Amino acid sequence: MTIRALVWGENIHERENAEVAKLYPDGMHSTIAAALREGGEIEAETATLQEPEHGLTEARLERTDVLLWWGHRAHGDVDDAIVERVQARVWEGMGLIVLHSGHFSKIFKRLMGTPCSLRWREAGERERLWVINPSHPIAAGLGEHIEIPMTEMYGEPFTVPEPAETVFVSWYEGGEVFRSGLTFQRGAGRIFYFSPGHETYPIYHQGDVQIVLRNAVRWAHNPAPRWRDIGEAPNVPTKEAPEALEERGPKLHAEGEAGFR
Repeated sequence: MTIRALVWGENIHERENAEVAKLYPDGMHSTIAAALREGGEIEAETATLQEPEHGLTEARLERTDVLLWWGHRAHGDVDDAIVERVQARVWEGMGLIVLHSGHFSKIFKRLMGTPCSLRWREAGERERLWVINPSHPIAAGLGEHIEIPMTEMYGEPFTVPEPAETVFVSWYEGGEVFRSGLTFQRGAGRIFYFSPGHETYPIYHQGDVQIVLRNAVRWAHNPAPRWRDIGEAPNVPTKEAPEALEERGPKLHAEGEAGFR
């Protein structure tokens, strides 16, 4: 089964910063998409902030199984209507992988319902990303840890809800630790947050990081029926009961009343 992935990139640093452009001449989104295509199982396209509707039209999201999101400098420039559109697709069952500074994106904060803030330091320090859940599908094919020679430090506290699973925990040269690979579920959609990926370092060129991204897309893909395929909304009146029932008390809602769905 082919998985249809869409890699969304802010595409600002690559165009305005010479160091980033040298590492990612076609943009980080293109490098990530190329890595996902290896093996042929994943069909990866790209979209950027600068495109009409940020490249996230209803038709494009409709045919997307898993959306990957990288943003940093222009979180506020993402249109709220597009955020709501993506959120609705996640509820329906589209997977979402949030990368690095995407932790502070509108869509991630909307789905988490928390500030999603953290501590950070840009000092080019070493990161050792420990695989603490080696049996998880996202960790398949990895050793006991991933070594990232130079990176931006992300530190606790990371103000997200308690995750469903913690796959990776990172240690940094300066001594901090960070929960760097977390899974969540919102509606029928699977969500994975993966922290490595600072734009001034060649992190997305690392083979073991690319393995994580491919594994995450496979894990986040949910081939089960979408919620909307089951019904327009799960909150519907039910007259029939599994057991014999004697109705009692006053009724607040009139038969067929609008607004109570």
